[in-house]
Amino acid sequence: MEMLKIFVAGCWREGRGEEMSSTFPADGSLNARLRAASVEDVNEAVEAAEQAWRAASWRHQLPHQRATILHRVSELITQQVEELAQLQSRDNGKPLAETRALVLSAAGTARYFAAACEVLEGELPTQRNRDVLTLSQYQPLGVIAAITPWNSPIASEMQKIAPALAAGNAVVLKPAEATPLIALKLAELFEQAGLPAGLLSVLPGRGSVIGEALVRHPLVKKISFTGGTNTGRHLAHIAAEKLIPTSLELGGKSPTIVLEDADIELAARGICYGIFSSAGQACIAGSRLFVHRSLYQPLLERLCQLTAGLRIGDPFTPGVHLGPLINHKHRQTVIDYVNLAKQEGGKILIGGEIPADPQLAQGSYFQPTIIEGLSNQARVCQEEIFGPVLVVMPFDDQAQLIEQANDSVYGLAAGIWSRDFTRAMAVAEQLEAGTVWVNTYKTFSIATPFGGFKQSGLGREKGLHGIHAYMQQKSLYLSLNHQPNGWSD
Repeated sequence: MEMLKIFVAGCWREGRGEEMSSTFPADGSLNARLRAASVEDVNEAVEAAEQAWRAASWRHQLPHQRATILHRVSELITQQVEELAQLQSRDNGKPLAETRALVLSAAGTARYFAAACEVLEGELPTQRNRDVLTLSQYQPLGVIAAITPWNSPIASEMQKIAPALAAGNAVVLKPAEATPLIALKLAELFEQAGLPAGLLSVLPGRGSVIGEALVRHPLVKKISFTGGTNTGRHLAHIAAEKLIPTSLELGGKSPTIVLEDADIELAARGICYGIFSSAGQACIAGSRLFVHRSLYQPLLERLCQLTAGLRIGDPFTPGVHLGPLINHKHRQTVIDYVNLAKQEGGKILIGGEIPADPQLAQGSYFQPTIIEGLSNQARVCQEEIFGPVLVVMPFDDQAQLIEQANDSVYGLAAGIWSRDFTRAMAVAEQLEAGTVWVNTYKTFSIATPFGGFKQSGLGREKGLHGIHAYMQQKSLYLSLNHQPNGWSD
């Protein structure tokens, strides 16, 4: 199999690092081989990026000219939805229906930030001095280090690349080691769209080597990271040492809440989708379920029925709900957590095992799992599992509910199910989470900011917040007085 090339400073060539590969999680077959980037590749990419974003040909481009490139990328993605979705599914094992949606989301992200950079305006602050006019402007930061996860690569990567370029920066992207293929394809699409050389490099490799060298490079002026909280904390220390900004979208242990007036069918279906889509491999997965005791048994019964009907299988088979987990090592981590739940006194209501189907034996599949009988203090209720595991707990009153829902180091997302919107909004206001859904779950808008509270991260992606995150503000003072200021004669 021919070795894939990596994209360094506008050039396609073999990396100078160790050999790595992409494998299909459904059966372990080889997708592609490539050589990872090296530290030398990192230095070359960053130095080229520094020159590229400072070049007059890019720095002096008007917003609508940068927008043209992003519009072209959006069109190219839209023309290749099926090809890109299949590539994403091969890389991380998500069902094709999910990856199609992610591809369309990436196209929408490019289109949104193309529009956003055209309408982004400075400000004219209210005058505080009759003789002085003040202006507030936003300018690019420079070279951006973007590091993305394996669970939704095309969406995560576009949510960093598009706003950073729209703001006038250059981007050096380090994709997840397990999923390099879609990032390299995006580099190809940006090249086809006419992005000047050097403004985007894609450097696959190990985070401990390539990611570390990238974020520590003195020319990197911002770190944008999506991934685990421990890594995010490490990157925050590096950013603090360098005194540069960072955006961190980290882990979650999101509570889903069913109030006593909820529509059971609506709630059960939403909860099932919220935890088991993407095989639970989502930072926003609704992994802790709090149900009012009056609805606990009927809701749980219906939820188990729905879960039993979920189809597990090859990501390319129509109608499959859950594909494999990313690899066998990660599946073992999920299994260890399920065994821990049993040790802590939990009862497995459904799932909890590797599927018995011999056709799935080569893949890293795991059954959707529901556990009850635990308190919110159990480790499986406090630690992110990142798999299809739901813990269900009853509650009796709202004060108890709020206390337990907020009893977590995380604060990324939450869901509420209720017919009473006034009450639901009151509960939402008290939840320590960056996103709260009411009578829905995992619904997104690129125009709406996204990020977490507490150890779920820093900063926001999406919306106008998303483009301002890649800019720095500058104030200008214009004197309207012809008389010199300072000391009088």
